[in-house]
Amino acid sequence: IFETLRKRDDANALEEKTRSVNERERALFEKQQRALRHLIEANTTLPCTVSSVRVLGAVNTRPGFLKRIIDPLLSANRDRPYTLAEALRETQYATDKLSRHGIFHEPISISIDRPDRTDPSSTPTDVDIYISLREKGRVAFRTGTEAGNTEGSAFTNLYLRNIFGGAESLSLNASLGTRTRTAYQATFEAPILANPDLRGEIGGLASSTQKIWASHEEVLKGGWTKLRWLGRGGKHELGYSGIWRQVTGLAEKASPTVRGDAGDSVKSSITYSVTNDQRDYPLLPQSGYFTRSTLELAGWGPLQGDVAFGKAELEGQGAVPIPIPGIKGNGGVSFTSSLRAGLMYPLPLGFDSKPQPSRINDRFQLGGPTDVRGFRLGGLGPRDGPDAVGGDLYAAGSANLLVPLPRLGPEKPFRIQAFVNGGRLLALKQSEKEEMSSSSVRESISSTVAELGDGLPSMSAGVGLVYGHPVARFELNFSLPLVIRKGEDARKGLQFGLGISML
Repeated sequence: IFETLRKRDDANALEEKTRSVNERERALFEKQQRALRHLIEANTTLPCTVSSVRVLGAVNTRPGFLKRIIDPLLSANRDRPYTLAEALRETQYATDKLSRHGIFHEPISISIDRPDRTDPSSTPTDVDIYISLREKGRVAFRTGTEAGNTEGSAFTNLYLRNIFGGAESLSLNASLGTRTRTAYQATFEAPILANPDLRGEIGGLASSTQKIWASHEEVLKGGWTKLRWLGRGGKHELGYSGIWRQVTGLAEKASPTVRGDAGDSVKSSITYSVTNDQRDYPLLPQSGYFTRSTLELAGWGPLQGDVAFGKAELEGQGAVPIPIPGIKGNGGVSFTSSLRAGLMYPLPLGFDSKPQPSRINDRFQLGGPTDVRGFRLGGLGPRDGPDAVGGDLYAAGSANLLVPLPRLGPEKPFRIQAFVNGGRLLALKQSEKEEMSSSSVRESISSTVAELGDGLPSMSAGVGLVYGHPVARFELNFSLPLVIRKGEDARKGLQFGLGISML
């Protein structure tokens, strides 16, 4: 008994000693920060020369990689002298670049010291800068579940970080899902010229996805390469992909359109996208805006493959807070409006002159809990029997009013929403007797665009509960279809949705 009590007293004493040491270290750190802040404020215009920059703790990072980031700090590489404030600002900019590579723990500490006065090469204005880093682990292994648009999955991921000492990464992922039955993906990514805002990527995939709205399964195998950069207008991405696709596993009730597109095809395409996200919280925005435009060119000219088309998509969203009388600051009530539109333009394959008709696995689909609520997956647009066969032109919009739950308040990621949304999905009008040509495609595009604005879109309204989880947005809505066109598949009543991009 006495031995047990003694051990308990020792453990309490050790805990108290550790807490006391931590408090003293924190007090010393705060004192040093106050002294440094006072010193900087009193000497912001003092001329200084950065004679050396030393990086500590970068054990697995290449010196050449660090040199590209650190060298611009040295006064020897500048056209004019520093002031102390400028030197600190440039040092902070360099450490921010190091941080954005994602291979070092936060925070990155900076120290400034005077060089040894006995060194004959030093001058009175010389300063030495020390950057202390702590590298993240090079291997990470995760298993778990994740949510995407209208789909949940279980995954296993192996992530290798800073492989060659230059912030390179390799991600190996395997998953099983509710719609994507199996998916295997490998992605290698690396910064170019040690710039975190300029990155290259190469990858490959193999997947099998059940397309229940069109009575088939799609198998994909292929690879891609991408270049990403941060520039004017937001984040830019230019990529090339070569994908072998197979429409297989047809259901007994599969329509003639689906059966006609069954089998193999190869898509060779170039894509370019620009994304500008200024929302405060993308999954549950209270203010800000979001825009994204995507262009894809497949099969035309030297791209070859089995399919040829040009595809353009635009997406935008804006959110504004609504002030509440009697409540100061953010009351959590907001109005969100979203718009999406897309066009698919048939092109000649290779260097041929005859445009190719679109296939079911390239056309747009519209309807479901992540875009036009109140309709089933693929519930809008052209159909052939039980199958949603997709369209070549679409437009959809939504208006949402979000209100916090009364007892939870605006800080919690729960909202009650009231919404009205609608859209139309159309196929290009093409006579079966007339052979497809460039002129007939232009006429078809013109007449289909005109038809898009003919009459009301398919619409629904409703109320629901929204939860903005850090991984995905969850919605449970009661929807009432208001406008339904012949053949469309509406859904009245409760509808559950989860996704990372909701209309």
